[in-house]
Amino acid sequence: MADFRKLPNLAALRAFEAAARHGNFSRAAEEIHVTHGAISHQVRALEEELGVSLFARHGKRISITPEGDRFATILRKALTDIAAAAAALQADGKQKRLTVTALPSFAARWLSPRLGQFIELHPDMEVMLQSSSQLTDFVRESVDIGVRFGRGNYPGLVVEKIMDDYYYPVASPRFNKGKLPRTPEKLADHPLLRCEMEPWTPWFREAGLDFLEPTGGLVFQDSSMLVRAAVEGHGIALARHAIAVSDIESGELVRLFDIAIRTPQSYYLVCPPESLRKPQVQAFRNWLLGEVAKLAQPKA
Repeated sequence: MADFRKLPNLAALRAFEAAARHGNFSRAAEEIHVTHGAISHQVRALEEELGVSLFARHGKRISITPEGDRFATILRKALTDIAAAAAALQADGKQKRLTVTALPSFAARWLSPRLGQFIELHPDMEVMLQSSSQLTDFVRESVDIGVRFGRGNYPGLVVEKIMDDYYYPVASPRFNKGKLPRTPEKLADHPLLRCEMEPWTPWFREAGLDFLEPTGGLVFQDSSMLVRAAVEGHGIALARHAIAVSDIESGELVRLFDIAIRTPQSYYLVCPPESLRKPQVQAFRNWLLGEVAKLAQPKA
């Protein structure tokens, strides 16, 4: 058996195979992204090492010799086998990697605290969580699956509604030295925090109040920042249940009043159709639906 440790230079073998396939040093150089001279030098060095002529030179033209043709056939099969083995390993690696995208608020306040449980169930899987408020190009950004908060209109993607959400007021138990409003009417005496495009007015109407929409004060673009401001005692926030529930369970926040309204948007699981065939995507979907089923809905 030949000793593989005595293989000719691999760069020279690749240069020879490309030259043999193209019948031309220049086209081989373009394929490998080296100079014509580099291909010629590597082939000449290989011929000297093997002690045989692989090409016949006719001025600027070349033609492969019978010995070179036989060697090129064997070499091409070996390189093809190596490429196939490498591709198989890459495919195995991709199967163990899962890239998930979600809105920053949902990623930080709901998904991230729970992902440890998923990783414990799948310790051989690498999970990358991306948070973004922008629409994701799943193919260009190599993202497998996403959770979006909207109305379900995501063309070209498989869309599955996973849960609704609800608004209600929350505050730190230490807010106003612990003297929290006992009735909705008393909200008028306190600073009201809100997110951009998530007004208080619908909740006011549900509570039977004719209050005007708050003006001035703190307005946030991100729901997790809104909830954090409430935890720090900066005011009373109109929060989404999914974003605030972990702080309520930990005692960092208190829900005020048993009045809640459903948000116009819902949470959706979205992915390209081809992603559904991936085992890691199926595993994540099943786990996520199970976690959603555990989430208690607020009393309205």
